Amino acid sequence: MSEVEEAKVGVEKALKRRKISGKRFLEHKKFLQRINRRLKAKGEPRAKGRKPVGKSKTVETQPKRRFPRSYVVQQGKSKLRLRKTKCYSDHIRRIRPTLVPGPFKYNGVPMRRVNQRYVIATATRVDLSKVEIPKRVNDEYFRRMDLKEHKEPTEKFLVEETKKYSVSDERKEDQKIVDKQVTAAIKNHPESKLLHAYLRSLFSLGKRDYPHRMIF
Repeated sequence: MSEVEEAKVGVEKALKRRKISGKRFLEHKKFLQRINRRLKAKGEPRAKGRKPVGKSKTVETQPKRRFPRSYVVQQGKSKLRLRKTKCYSDHIRRIRPTLVPGPFKYNGVPMRRVNQRYVIATATRVDLSKVEIPKRVNDEYFRRMDLKEHKEPTEKFLVEETKKYSVSDERKEDQKIVDKQVTAAIKNHPESKLLHAYLRSLFSLGKRDYPHRMIF
C-alpha cells in the first residue's frame, strides 16, 4: 500500500469516528430527554449529563463543557464616570505641617518646608502647642526667588555681575523668634540633654547599624 492510500484510509477512519461520535451525541441527547420526562412526572430535578460510564457503570454528574468557537479579541471601551475635576490653578494651597524649624542654634538648619518622603518618623515627642509662628510665614515666604533677568537677545552679550541670594533681615528675625520658642520647648522635655545632643549630631550609619531596626 502506497503512502497516499494509507493517508486516505486514515482520513476515512477519522471521518467515520466523527460521524459515530455525532450519532452517539444524538442518542445521548434523546436518552436524557427520555429520563427527564420520567423525572418531571415524579417531580424530581432534571438530570444534566448523567450517563453510565465504563464497565463499572459509574454515574458522571458534571456536565461536559465545551470550549467556545471564538474569543473576543478587542473589547469595547468602557465609559468613564463623569466626575468634577478641579484645575491645579484652582486648588487651595496652604503651608504644609512639615515645617522644619531647625533650630538654627543647634544644627544650623534654617526654617524651611520639607517634603514628607524626606522626613523620618520619630517616637520622640516635643510639645510645640505654645509655639506661635509669625503671620507673614506663608507660601509666598518660601517661594524661590528668580535671580535670572529675562533679557532681550541684544542684551545677552553685555557682561554684568551675577546676582547672589542674600538672607533678608525679616527671615533672620523670624528665625530668632521661632528658635527661642522651640529651644524653650526642648528644655521642658524630660530628656532635654539627650535631645539637645541628638539634634546637634550628624546622622551616619556604621557596619552593624540597620535602619529598619532603629527607633528614633
